[in-house]
Amino acid sequence: MNMDKIMKQAQKMQAQMASIQEELAKEQVEGSAGGGMVTVTANGQGDLVSVKIEPEVANDDVEMLEDLVLAAVNDALRKSRELAGNRMSKLTGGLGMPGLF
Repeated sequence: MNMDKIMKQAQKMQAQMASIQEELAKEQVEGSAGGGMVTVTANGQGDLVSVKIEPEVANDDVEMLEDLVLAAVNDALRKSRELAGNRMSKLTGGLGMPGLF
């Protein structure tokens, strides 16, 4: 393989990665805890988009609410990483390139 061909392939892959990143910013996943009492939405880039808390869970036990929010955030972020990993594996052909996600 000549160097020119390798460079063109690298540029193509870089453009595809940028496209995937744009798509991931638009996609959303939802994590929840407490049977849906706390719901957190994140985009495919791992940014939190929203937090919804049912009013009845916010009334008394602050410590429980904190635990539910933490669990829902972790659930949403895990799903976001899975989504991104799946998208990137399509690009890399499952090569498992470290450092991408």
